[in-house]
Amino acid sequence: MDDVLIVGAGPAGAVAATVLARAGARVRVVDRAAFPRDKLCGDTLNPGCLALLRKLRLGGPLEGVGLDVAGMLVTGEGGVAVEGLYPHHLRGRAILRRDLDWALLGQAIAAGALFEPGVTVREAVAFERGGVRIVDGVAVGPRESAHRLRAPVTIAADGRRSTLAFGLGLARHPPRPRRWAIGAYFEVFTEGRPRSPGTRAASATTHGILGEMHIRRGRYIGVAPVPGGMTNVCVVKPSAGGDVALRDPESALRIELEADPVLRDRFAGARLVRPPVVLGPLAVDVTGDSVDGLLLAGDAAGFIDPMTGDGLSFALRGAELAAAAALRALEHGWAGVHAQLAADRRRAFAGKWRFNRALRSLVASPSAVRTAAAAARIVPGAVRAIIARAGDCDLVS
Repeated sequence: MDDVLIVGAGPAGAVAATVLARAGARVRVVDRAAFPRDKLCGDTLNPGCLALLRKLRLGGPLEGVGLDVAGMLVTGEGGVAVEGLYPHHLRGRAILRRDLDWALLGQAIAAGALFEPGVTVREAVAFERGGVRIVDGVAVGPRESAHRLRAPVTIAADGRRSTLAFGLGLARHPPRPRRWAIGAYFEVFTEGRPRSPGTRAASATTHGILGEMHIRRGRYIGVAPVPGGMTNVCVVKPSAGGDVALRDPESALRIELEADPVLRDRFAGARLVRPPVVLGPLAVDVTGDSVDGLLLAGDAAGFIDPMTGDGLSFALRGAELAAAAALRALEHGWAGVHAQLAADRRRAFAGKWRFNRALRSLVASPSAVRTAAAAARIVPGAVRAIIARAGDCDLVS
């Protein structure tokens, strides 16, 4: 029997699998998708995220892959624009999620983890002992022919719509914020030819490529050059699930770009590489309850909309913490494991959670956006400090 069963082979699942397999655990990773596969994401790793991968000895396959990101361009209303380089010549990396996920999963397999693609997990297998609910695996496949995969530790790394976390009542979509994302890849043309990422004045400096965050009233638009001559564009805006605009995501995305004074000219003749992807509602809260036998990692452990571009940092660090908790449970049993993991997550993330909440509150308030735009003209250094904080540059030793 496996020691640890991991549901979800994205970054959190792959990192947890690698850490556990290197420690000698018997690890099985299952995912409903076949890899490599595409995934809606900002496609960037910030400097802190790269530092964590190097610390975990996972950065090797990513060195020299993708585009170096030197910092961020942040624009607000009224024409305000601030370019902020990461301090100390630090760099992030623009890399397609399909390539990142495949590189991380490959290292988990090389470490000894067993990977099974095309496996649909239907629900957690749970029982009660002495009034305590315990998970000892999952049911996979269609209901009429489902079979069970058992393990003393199951890690739910199956994303923000986690079958396991929602199925057990451990996660929910909060009433606020209710934001949805529309994301797509474009080819941007100049004089009939695709424009290479490094030639766009709005997203490149003499120091290298810049990611972009365009903050508008009630919404924001992330733009990032990515390998292959493409540009990743993601609009995040408040919406209800029945919003008719979401039924035609390409039209909704183009309307946002055409209405934006900074972006309209650049994307006027842009070619959509593939149909846009819609995700939402984005935010996921976890209840704080726990079930012995089960750990949550990555977006399944809680998701906030990705305004600061540090979702991958949360996923990777959270996976490392979940793997450590799994090893404690295997060695000593479940007493105190969930409490220790919760304390470790608070210590690692509480400051950044507060930072992100403050920025999201700013975007939700038109008056705050106006005030911030005025302040950015007077004190651009404050915006550069925010860029460094968003990039987790303080975590780079």
